[in-house]
Amino acid sequence: MTRCTLHASARLDTAKLIDGKKLSAEISEEVKQEVDDWMLKGNRRPHLSVVLVGDNPASKSYIKSKTNGCDKVGIDSKTHVLSDAITQDELLAFVDNLNKDDGVDGILVQLPLPKHMDERTVCNAVVPSKDVDGFHALNVGRFCLNDNAFLPATAAGVMEMIYRYKIPTFGKHAVILGRSKNVGMPIMMMLHSDGSGDATATICHRYTPPEQLLINTKMADILVVAVGIPGLIKADMVKPGAAIIDVGINRITGPDGKQRLVGDVDFEGVSKVASYITPVPGGVGPMTVAMLLKNTIAAAKKIYKY
Repeated sequence: MTRCTLHASARLDTAKLIDGKKLSAEISEEVKQEVDDWMLKGNRRPHLSVVLVGDNPASKSYIKSKTNGCDKVGIDSKTHVLSDAITQDELLAFVDNLNKDDGVDGILVQLPLPKHMDERTVCNAVVPSKDVDGFHALNVGRFCLNDNAFLPATAAGVMEMIYRYKIPTFGKHAVILGRSKNVGMPIMMMLHSDGSGDATATICHRYTPPEQLLINTKMADILVVAVGIPGLIKADMVKPGAAIIDVGINRITGPDGKQRLVGDVDFEGVSKVASYITPVPGGVGPMTVAMLLKNTIAAAKKIYKY
C-alpha cells in the first residue's frame, strides 16, 4: 500500500459514498485471479477452516458471509461447529489438529467464544502462519513494528478503503472511537504507522469524558467509529470535510416494528457535513470478508515467514 499525499477534498453538499460492496467485489476478483494463477502452477486449492463454538445466530451469519466469499474466489472452506459445552482444553486440542493438518492453510475461530473460555488463549493457539484473522500475539506484534504479518481483516479493510479512495492520511489527525484489540487498536496502529499512514492518531473510548470526545471528533480529519452505539456521532460532532468510517453494525427495531441494521454514525445528518462516509450496511462489513480472503491466499502461498 502506498502513502496518499493528496490534499483533502472540499466539502460537498453530500458526502461521497465509500462503497464497500463495490470495493470488496474488486478485491475478490483480484483474489480469484490470484487463486487461479496459483493453481495453474500445480498448487493445491487454498483451504480455510472455520471453527464455531455454539450456535450464536450473529456468528452463523458472519461465517456464512465468509464461506460464501470463499466460494466466489475458489477457496475451499469448511465450518466446524462445536458444542458450547466443550472445555477450553478440548477446543485447544481441536485447533491444534488443524494446525498440524497440511491441507489447511488458514484457521479462523469465530468470536465471541463462550464465557468459560479465554479468547486470548484461544487466538494464540492458532499457529501464526495460519492465523488469517491476524489475532495471534506474534502477528499483532509484527504489524505494530511495521513488519510483514497477517493484518486483522476489519482493520485492513478500513485502511484499504482509505487508500483506494485516496483519502489523505499523511500529517492528518485521525480519531478512532473504540479501543478493542481486534478493531480499534490495530486501526490506530495502521493509521499512524511510519511510511504508510503517518497520521496523528488518537483513540477515544468509554471513559473519555464527553467534552473531550467532542473536542477530538471535531478535530478529526478522519473519524473511525467502532463502539456499537447506534447513531452516536451526530453532524455537530464532525469537522466539515472529514472522512467518516463507520465500523458499527447495530440491529434496531424501527417505528414500524421491523428490524434494520444501522451504524454508530447518524448517516443522514453526518453525510451533509463530511466529505466521505461509509454506509451501514454495505460499508466496512463486505471489506472484512474481502481482506480475510486476501489473508487466506497469502497463507496458502506462505508469503509471511515465521
